[in-house]
Amino acid sequence: MRKTYQLHIEGKHRDRLLDAARHDIHRYLRRERRRPLPEGARFWDFDCRFGTTEQDAAPVREEALTRLIDGVAASGAAQFYVEIVARPGEGLPPRRGDASGEGHTHPHDDDGHDGDAGGDGSDGGGDGGGGGGGD
Repeated sequence: MRKTYQLHIEGKHRDRLLDAARHDIHRYLRRERRRPLPEGARFWDFDCRFGTTEQDAAPVREEALTRLIDGVAASGAAQFYVEIVARPGEGLPPRRGDASGEGHTHPHDDDGHDGDAGGDGSDGGGDGGGGGGGD
């Protein structure tokens, strides 16, 4: 998908044009994710570029698109350009909150625990929790 969205069209409200652009982008992403994966791929990854024009578009993460569109809306720009190219991803998908771009990690720690020290969430007393003294 390579498209320049115009935000100043006579007779149309700017906010509705922004909503339509967001909807169009998210609809494209959903449609591409529904496509069958090629052999050996585990997920669909997206190479994205964003800018006010095609010439000044820079690579961005998929998760940043909505925030960037909001930034264009706040700046009052007349248009913006979005390029999204789907490609088969290998390995594990990147973490959603990882801004480094190298988030190909498993959601759990390497030791297999998910963060709590006791493993079962209890206080170790065998009574199921609480930890308080009984008076």
